[in-house]
Amino acid sequence: MPHRLLRPALAAALSLAPGAALAAELDGRTLGVVWALPFVGILLSIALFPLLAPHFWEHHQGKIAAFWAALVIVPLAALKGLGVAVEAALHVALLEYVPFILLLFALFTIAGGIRIKGNLHGSPLTNATLMLVGMGLASFIGTTGASMVMIRPLMRANDNRRYNVHVVVFFIFLVSNIGGALTPLGDPPLFLGFLRGVDFFWTTTHLFWETLFVGGIVLAFFVILDTILYRREADYFRPLPDPTPDDERLAVTGGWNFALIGVVIGAILMSAAWKPGISFAIGGVEVQLESALRDIVFVAAGLASIALTSPLDREANGFSWGPIAEVAKLFAGIFLCMVPVLAMLRAGAAGPFADVVALVSNPDGSANNAAYFWLTGGLSSFLDNAPTYLVFFELAGGDPKTLMTTGALTLAAVSSGAVFMGANSYIGNAPNFMVYAIAKSGGIKMPSFFGYMLWSGAVLIPTFVLMTFVFFR
Repeated sequence: MPHRLLRPALAAALSLAPGAALAAELDGRTLGVVWALPFVGILLSIALFPLLAPHFWEHHQGKIAAFWAALVIVPLAALKGLGVAVEAALHVALLEYVPFILLLFALFTIAGGIRIKGNLHGSPLTNATLMLVGMGLASFIGTTGASMVMIRPLMRANDNRRYNVHVVVFFIFLVSNIGGALTPLGDPPLFLGFLRGVDFFWTTTHLFWETLFVGGIVLAFFVILDTILYRREADYFRPLPDPTPDDERLAVTGGWNFALIGVVIGAILMSAAWKPGISFAIGGVEVQLESALRDIVFVAAGLASIALTSPLDREANGFSWGPIAEVAKLFAGIFLCMVPVLAMLRAGAAGPFADVVALVSNPDGSANNAAYFWLTGGLSSFLDNAPTYLVFFELAGGDPKTLMTTGALTLAAVSSGAVFMGANSYIGNAPNFMVYAIAKSGGIKMPSFFGYMLWSGAVLIPTFVLMTFVFFR
């Protein structure tokens, strides 16, 4: 009896759009906007709980993510049956979440085994060189990996500087965000695009000039500011003692991990180029052989890094499993909450998000690329940039072949907005807050949440406005 009463009650609550019955493949035209509330709820939880209730969030983030996911899966099971709910969950898990999280696991583990030791002196030239190296690494070992590898050498180089806060802020801009735009390995949104069918090297060729433009302007701004502050220190202050011993030679340890990064890249290229036409079904979901082998290689590469890397190097890097465990829990909830949202976006102008579709469309029906850039980037500034990318990828049509060709400028706008504007706040991209925490624990007086946004507002927003006129008008 309770089950019979539950179905009509849920149906009434979820029918904010006409005819809210669920089809086998979640027809977005029949869904109401209330189905998007769990997605909004989990993203707001990620954005606000760490600021408003950090202790509660630290101990219960997995439960909070599970709560929002349950608000999608339970109504789906009640209205359409347990089989449909299980199949929907398996589809997003096997084809998107598992490859996504295994790639992050591999890059996070491998990067955590690369240690740069020794003492550098933080002149403007040295700092700019370290930023460039970090930006280059970011597109190959991910923004999280590059941030972990490079932040401590940069902090040691500037540990006797009176003015060093700006160095970390610009590091977040350049290494933790902008540098990750050139391959799907660089930033999670781009890897999700790769999983949806975007060619591996499409981002390299189509975001190269945008990355050079934004990265060049921000780096030039940093060099000018760092030079002014460096000279002021020399003119008005006595040098501070250097905490890092001068006799510690510059060296890189954990060299095996560079080869393992090559293995990960090779696995991704293999999955894109080798199509044997062999697949197997798990709970009704078809998994291609090349995708399964790619994911197995990710796990093997991560385990090999653990076995081959000295524990002392990982300890010196401050390596822990906490960040990747947090990402795994939160993204499990995010991916499940996205299921009805993506279905509604696929419905386009016939779905409940017709107003949003109109906002990113010109009167003649063509894409408003400036709107795609700013809407994707604006949401990526405060919500997670990976699901934000997927939302606007679907809004742009969701067909990778079309988006890579006739819609290339639109896909470039979505991609660059998601990657670049993740730098606008501490919560726009996962490495941002990690770098903030590492720097603060190292004695650097990092700006507050809104203080950081004053920096990004002064440096990044004018750069993005200029970028809009150059690339997306």
